[in-house]
Amino acid sequence: TSISLHLLRRPRGRRRGRRCGRGHKGERQRGTRPRLGFEGGQTPFYIQIPKYGFNEGHSFGRHYQPLSLNRLQYLSDLGRVDPTQPIDLTQLVNGRGVTIQPYKRDYGVQLVEEGADTFKAKVNIEVQLASELAIAAIEESGGVVTTAFCDPRSLEILCKPVPFFLRGQPIPKRMLPPEALVPYYTDAKNRGDLADPAKFPEARLELAQKYGYILPDVTKDELFKMLTTRKDPRQIFFGLAPGWVVNMADKKILKPTEENVLKYYSS
Repeated sequence: TSISLHLLRRPRGRRRGRRCGRGHKGERQRGTRPRLGFEGGQTPFYIQIPKYGFNEGHSFGRHYQPLSLNRLQYLSDLGRVDPTQPIDLTQLVNGRGVTIQPYKRDYGVQLVEEGADTFKAKVNIEVQLASELAIAAIEESGGVVTTAFCDPRSLEILCKPVPFFLRGQPIPKRMLPPEALVPYYTDAKNRGDLADPAKFPEARLELAQKYGYILPDVTKDELFKMLTTRKDPRQIFFGLAPGWVVNMADKKILKPTEENVLKYYSS
């Protein structure tokens, strides 16, 4: 028999010819097969079993990104956050310490105690939540912790201040916490920004006695002014009051002078 070149090639239906690998007609060829896990219309297995709503309302709750003391010490050692200046979300986000996404219901940062045994940095830090041991570790090293509520709009401005300043809008007031969070932020044990400052020394001493360390005297520290710097409950940025406008082009800060405007932005 004679052999020609067209007989040496792969046959037409060898791989994906004719039906293109999709079979003969029906839902498999048409691409209308049911999704994975579909059980023909009966109640599927993954819905029958969970009888308790462990995750009910999770997508509507407030999410807080964890910041460990190990991570905070690491950022301080590398100079990505400046321990000689007050630290808030702006410094943490700019130093790539945390990633905050307000549109995914992030409400800030929670300080966790991982690395409490090795933490040595002296910082003045503002977070949204903090565990008791994390507060103790920072205060043992001579630092200060403040917990403050941050609403989504203020959170977005804190995380991306430059785009906000370029809009030329006045800095808004930070919103007060919702009713469910008021007890937390008015408790001196949590170092809440709405708590009575007169109760802080007693709470600091009580925590030092509980964990067995000597409480440093902050009043004799050379960084006393920095360590005692706190925001007003309605203030978003350190050093910038609500109602001020930051002019990025001229590098100026414009402050309101009208009495009505000052009254509106006062806390």
